[in-house]
Amino acid sequence: MAKLYFRYGAMSSGKTAILLQAVYNYESRGMNVLVMKPMIDTKGEDFLVSRIGLKRQIDHLIDEDENIYETFKDKLDQIECIFIDEAQFLKLKQVDELMKLVVNNDIPIICYGLRTDFQTNGFVGSPRLLEIAHTIEELKTICACGKKAIYNVRKVNGKVVFDGSQVAIDGENKVTYDSLCPKCYYEKLEKYKKLKVTTNK
Repeated sequence: MAKLYFRYGAMSSGKTAILLQAVYNYESRGMNVLVMKPMIDTKGEDFLVSRIGLKRQIDHLIDEDENIYETFKDKLDQIECIFIDEAQFLKLKQVDELMKLVVNNDIPIICYGLRTDFQTNGFVGSPRLLEIAHTIEELKTICACGKKAIYNVRKVNGKVVFDGSQVAIDGENKVTYDSLCPKCYYEKLEKYKKLKVTTNK
């Protein structure tokens, strides 16, 4: 029986690189795959781009209002697996549509994404994947202090920030991200709060 997979991790845990390696494994054996990501993720435009330089063109960009099941239910005869990057940006109903594709078309779908945003809040897609995916796997990375990193921190112009909209694409408008352990995350949060109080006086 095919399954819906969710592989999540903090920034720099190698999600996109691991996805691209898995795609390579399928394609090197002559198998056909579909590689997709939500359209809201404009990094790389219509390419998946990993931090270590691997890249591949996207087969399909998912519109925020798209019914994924209706789009692909009759187009998967020659497809062995579907891969989705940045799955945290999927809408709740789209995650349910992926499950419907898995069940009705007997095709595995492997989603990669973040569990939480830079304020430790869940996105729409990832909590739903955590609720219904057959298989959940954490992709691990480390903090600069050497401990396991589970949180993401946003930087603008190299400075850590804890305010702003939930979605800000890595590499655009001088935004970057780093992964931190809980201890380092909350230390930086407290420093940020104190700096804000000082600045606003």
